Amino acid sequence: MSESSSISVSTLWRYPVKSMLGEELNASEINNLGVVGDRTFALVDVETGQVVSAKNPKKWPDFFAYRAAYATPPEDGTLPAVWITLPSGKIVRSDQADVDAVLSAALSRSVSLQASAPESPVLEEYCPDNEGKDNEVILAAMAGDAPVGTFFDYSTLHILTTSSIDQLRASYPQGRFEVRRFRPNLVIDTTGMEGFVENDWVGKTIRIGESVRVHITDPCPRCVMPTLAQGDLPKDNGIFSKGIAQNRVHVPFAGKALPSIGVYARVVSTGLIRRGDLVIIE
Repeated sequence: MSESSSISVSTLWRYPVKSMLGEELNASEINNLGVVGDRTFALVDVETGQVVSAKNPKKWPDFFAYRAAYATPPEDGTLPAVWITLPSGKIVRSDQADVDAVLSAALSRSVSLQASAPESPVLEEYCPDNEGKDNEVILAAMAGDAPVGTFFDYSTLHILTTSSIDQLRASYPQGRFEVRRFRPNLVIDTTGMEGFVENDWVGKTIRIGESVRVHITDPCPRCVMPTLAQGDLPKDNGIFSKGIAQNRVHVPFAGKALPSIGVYARVVSTGLIRRGDLVIIE
């Protein structure tokens, strides 16, 4: 197809621990769970049994100050330990005996690092529009289109295009719209195309590199997370109200139009993806 002849993989990302900062990659194996090693671990609140998430910044105000990276490159079927860097700069390893105690002390709340999700995992999501109301924080079910026992919000793969980032910058020039605010797995270089181009990919299949094929299932609805501070990126509510909110599209799994950026995908065939790989919309 002519529109996809110049589309390619710009960057790849993996987040070993859910809601913590992750790793930018040059290449990765893609298995049925997406990027190998992605969101393999998560913290679980011991008191509530809920998965810890930056979606509720009032309870977990500095969770984006934690960073996770594998000690050695993971392989399909063999995942090494993860190094977790705390806001203080201290580093704890996922396989050390006191990892839960160290993380609980840092977060001032009892948590457990787990590699398998509860049977029906849920997380708390803060809704800015409901500030001060009984439904200011809601419980959201996880892994709607992902296997039981995983820590994905909905699906196993999240894709974003450079055209969407450019459109957001044009909508709100004062905002710092960088890929890491949106936590995608794949960023697709769509240079020469304009607007939220991946909106039109829903329902289509995309071929990436030599063998990987993914089916685009839904737009990715957005919450408060992209507005939060992370690294040198400041907190900025305008990221949502003046940027993301400009792209309201119908989300099939939600059954209604929601502010969305990027798309969710399901892996059809596995393989290796590298930066620069050609992307074909089939």
